[in-house]
Amino acid sequence: MNNDIALIRRAIRDIPNFPKPGIVFKDITRSQKIDAVLGIESRGFIIGSALAYKLGAGFCIVRKPGKLPYDTHRASYELEYGTDALEIHVDAMPANARVIIADDLIATGGTAAATAKLVSKLGGTVVECAFVIELSFLKGREKLKPHGVFSLLQYDSE
Repeated sequence: MNNDIALIRRAIRDIPNFPKPGIVFKDITRSQKIDAVLGIESRGFIIGSALAYKLGAGFCIVRKPGKLPYDTHRASYELEYGTDALEIHVDAMPANARVIIADDLIATGGTAAATAKLVSKLGGTVVECAFVIELSFLKGREKLKPHGVFSLLQYDSE
């Protein structure tokens, strides 16, 4: 058991001062090839672009409907108070791209799950979903199975 834990620890890279000074990002994608980081509007643009730069990967964006100028794919998702949708350009990434979905926060998981559907429509594979904050008590991670979920901070209650 201890050997297994040691092996896992060696596979995780510490990235100091990411996404901001004082935070040590635990990079679990070290041994995986990542083609693109997909940032969700709008704070995911900031986090995702920094992560893409650090990983040497491409950067793609997912936006609310009507904000992208070219042909798009759309995925709808449920909110506590209705529905919403996200869009991605049809040529945002090559088929078979290995993708990390990045955003500032995961709550119920609907936004990230819709984004994962868009990656699928483009023929990509979600390797990981990465967030700065996770509101664990809302169980959003459950909507993202079988994708891995990483968060820097977790809140277990309101």
